[in-house]
Amino acid sequence: MRAGNASMQPLIHWLFRRQKHWGRHLQSVPVSQLAVLVLGVCLLFSVIGFYTDLMWGGRIPYIDVLVIAFVSGLNAGLWVLAVSRMPILFVGFLIVLQFLIGPIDSALTHWIDVLFHPAVASAKDGINFAATSILVAVLLSYICFVRFMGVTGREAMRVKNELALAHGIQKTLVPPIQRRTAHFEIYGISEPSEKVGGDLVDVVELPNGDCIAYLADIAGHGLQAGILMGMLKTAARTALTDDNNANGEAALASLMERLNTVLPQVKEAHMYATFTALRLNNDGRAFYGMAASPPLLHWRADAQHMDRIEEQQFPLGLLAVSGFPAYPLAMNPGDIVVVATDGILEVNAPRRPTDNRNAETAEFGVEALAGLITLHANRPLPEISVEILTAVRRFGKQFDDQTLLLVRRTN
Repeated sequence: MRAGNASMQPLIHWLFRRQKHWGRHLQSVPVSQLAVLVLGVCLLFSVIGFYTDLMWGGRIPYIDVLVIAFVSGLNAGLWVLAVSRMPILFVGFLIVLQFLIGPIDSALTHWIDVLFHPAVASAKDGINFAATSILVAVLLSYICFVRFMGVTGREAMRVKNELALAHGIQKTLVPPIQRRTAHFEIYGISEPSEKVGGDLVDVVELPNGDCIAYLADIAGHGLQAGILMGMLKTAARTALTDDNNANGEAALASLMERLNTVLPQVKEAHMYATFTALRLNNDGRAFYGMAASPPLLHWRADAQHMDRIEEQQFPLGLLAVSGFPAYPLAMNPGDIVVVATDGILEVNAPRRPTDNRNAETAEFGVEALAGLITLHANRPLPEISVEILTAVRRFGKQFDDQTLLLVRRTN
C-alpha cells in the first residue's frame, strides 16, 4: 500500500538526462507560469496515491490516501523545480529521495492512524472515492497544462515572429555582394544559421573610385549581435563616406580606430567584433588591416602557393586601445584573397580513428579551406564560395553564420 513508485524510476532517469536541456528553457519561464506547470505536474502525479488505493480494493482510509497522493504529487513537482531552478546537486538529492518515498508514506500514514484513528473505508465507497479523485486530478492537471501551453505557445509565436523579422533585417543588411573594378573582382556572401548572428560582409566605393571590402564577426548570437552588426555597418559606411585618402594603410588604420572608439558606446561590455578590411585601389594596389580575425589566405597564382597572413591584435570595441596597423598587400593578376569567419573554420565533425588524436571532434580548419581554394582557384569567385560552403556543410552541422569574402586581382 505504501509503494507505488517503481513505475516512476524510468521517468526519473530520463528526467535526469534531460535536466540540462529542459533547464535552459524553464529558467526563462516566469515564476507565475512555472507555478501553473508545477501545480499541473503535482495534480497529475497525485494519481499514484489514488491508484494505490484502487490496488488495495479501496480499503485505505481517505486521509491516508490523500497523504500518499500529496507526497507523490509533491515529489513530482520537486523534479520540475529541480530542472528549472535548482543546482544539479539537488537532482542527486531527489534521486536518493525516490528510495525513501515508500518509508515516508508509511511513516506519515502510521502517524495519522495513531493520532486520529481514521475509519477504514468500505470497498465500494473507497473505490468510488479513488476513481472520482483520479478523474478530478486528471481534469485539473489538464486545465493547468492547457493554460501553461497557451501562454508558452503565444510567447513562442512572438519569439518566432521576432526571429523571422530579425532574419529579414539581417538579409537586408548583409546581402551577397559582387563588384568588379578596373583591377579587382569582389564577392562576398553570408549564410545565416538558425540563430540571429552578427556576421557582416560589405563593400564600400570611396569617392575617389577606390573600394574597401570588409568582413566583421560580432561575438555572440541573438538580437544583440544582430543590432550591433547593423550599427557597425552604419558606423563603417559613415566613416568611409568622406574618405578620399589615397594612402591605403592610413585609411584602414583610421577606420579601425574609429570603429574601436564608437562601438563601446553602443554595446554591452562583453561584446566585440573581429574585423578584416581590404582597400583595393584603382591603380591596382591593395592593402589589408586585421583586428583579431581568422587568418587571411592569399593564393599566389604565379607561384601556385598559398600564403597565410595573421596579425596579433585586439578585437574592435573590447578595450580602449589604439594603433591598429594596416599593411600593403602585393597582389598580381590571378591572385585570390579569401577571408572566412569562425562559422566556417570551426565547424566540428566526429574525429576519424585514423586521425590518431585525443580530441573527440575535428574542426574544418584553415588548411582544409586553403586546399579548396588551391583546387578551385581558376573558377569564378561565386563558384569557389559554393564549393567551400558545400564542403563545410558536408563536414559538419552549421551552428554559426558562415561568411566569406573573396577578392581576385583580374589584371
